[in-house]
Amino acid sequence: MINAQKIYAKGAGYALGLLRLVTGFLYIQHATAKFWQWPLSMTDGHGAVPLFSMMGAAGVLELIGGVLLLLGLFVRPTAFILCGQMAVAYLFIHMPSAGIHTLLMPQLNKGEMAVLYCFIFLYLSVAGGGCLALDNRRK
Repeated sequence: MINAQKIYAKGAGYALGLLRLVTGFLYIQHATAKFWQWPLSMTDGHGAVPLFSMMGAAGVLELIGGVLLLLGLFVRPTAFILCGQMAVAYLFIHMPSAGIHTLLMPQLNKGEMAVLYCFIFLYLSVAGGGCLALDNRRK
């Protein structure tokens, strides 16, 4: 029975690491879309978002946070900050654009991604980076 528990724990660690890697990779693409308009343009082809704007600040958090998540460095504090960023994005960008009545209906205000990222980051801030995270080598 002990071997099965060890195997399960190891598998869960790798699954957590994979969740961290995929989330970090996808999050970086939000930054590249804002600053370098790749793989799509966040400004409908009007150039990069201004660095000293709310979208620019979000892009900086996405780029630095995404890279830290990919590397598995400072996963817990990084994920906690990014969780807050996504909560702010949902409450101050997505929800007001469609009205207060859409608070609990993210499909109506196009905030599903913000909610999912928020809760993935909340989970990572509690669970850590899983296997293959550089944080494991720092200990």
